[in-house]
Amino acid sequence: MDGVLIESEEVWDTVREEYVRERGGRYDAGVQHAMMGMSSVEWSRYLHEAAGVADEPEQINDEVVRRMLAAYREHLPLVPGAAEAVRRVAARYPLALASSSNRPLIDTVLEVAGLTDCFEATVSSEEVARGKPAPDVYLEAARQLGVPPGRCAAVEDSHSGIRSAKSAGMRVVVFPNPSYPPDEEALAQADVVIRSLDVLTPELIGGGSA
Repeated sequence: MDGVLIESEEVWDTVREEYVRERGGRYDAGVQHAMMGMSSVEWSRYLHEAAGVADEPEQINDEVVRRMLAAYREHLPLVPGAAEAVRRVAARYPLALASSSNRPLIDTVLEVAGLTDCFEATVSSEEVARGKPAPDVYLEAARQLGVPPGRCAAVEDSHSGIRSAKSAGMRVVVFPNPSYPPDEEALAQADVVIRSLDVLTPELIGGGSA
């Protein structure tokens, strides 16, 4: 969802940085990079233990999510072409969402974007044992779809997401996040790289060329 459907990393970054600094913690590029792909359980604990935020992890999570929900309801930063791409692919294949975002954020984004009915399953990494780059969230998404992971394709934008989907045994289509691009090592694992969601078609998902 983040970076593919919505341009949210900037929102996450702004919200968490503001919150961490308010609470007297440390926020820099290293902290931001470390949290990409983490589940809410993991990043809230990370902010408490590594970034010096005194609040308990549960409090950190609740307050950040509250601020994120408010930001999305005020303005949902949809990636250009995202809604059209979802509807295009959903017309041919069953879709699942495998996201590091919290459940309330997933539900709100899909509701505001009018895309809820396009997805047969949605999974938050807070609902599985480990967040990305572990494969857990993708394996659970495939399980809920009733499709073997090897017959699934994942659309990803980040280094941790690419590694997660690849570890699950999926074909990986990478739409690189322009603000927080995946590292070269992760990008090398992509089956195909696209620069616009306009070329994300059922044929590409199924193994055709962009």
